[in-house]
Amino acid sequence: MVLLVISVIIFNTVAYKMKNQHLTKNQIVHIWAFTIIFITWADLIIDEKTGGYWYFDKGIEWHNFLVYTILVPPVNIIFLNWYPYHVSWLKKIRYYIFWITFITVYELIALLPEPWGFFHYGWWKMQYSIMLDPFLLLSLRAYYKWICKIEK
Repeated sequence: MVLLVISVIIFNTVAYKMKNQHLTKNQIVHIWAFTIIFITWADLIIDEKTGGYWYFDKGIEWHNFLVYTILVPPVNIIFLNWYPYHVSWLKKIRYYIFWITFITVYELIALLPEPWGFFHYGWWKMQYSIMLDPFLLLSLRAYYKWICKIEK
């Protein structure tokens, strides 16, 4: 729980106090909603249906919504706001590698026993996260591009 509280403060401060380079308020709201829907859907299947992983305690708990609503959305906003839009593919690949590494290290820390950590594995393994994270980041980027397209 300690990591969650510290993370929420830092990620939200960075996401909402930093100079917004790319995202409009409308895009931020879209990314926020997309993230909440996507993570809730995925976690209900992996957590509740299959017992792959869970936050805090097994099952659907009210404090899980802290993760869904004020932890992950600001991270996605930071990812998109700092995204290197007009650079070479090599720099974009390095950016993805940086974020996958960051997410992996964060997940490892979140696995620490309470009071520090809040994340637990069932049958899930770190390798699954490492393989899935690039697709999640690419999905987020694709959704953002779609938002930009329909705004025009």
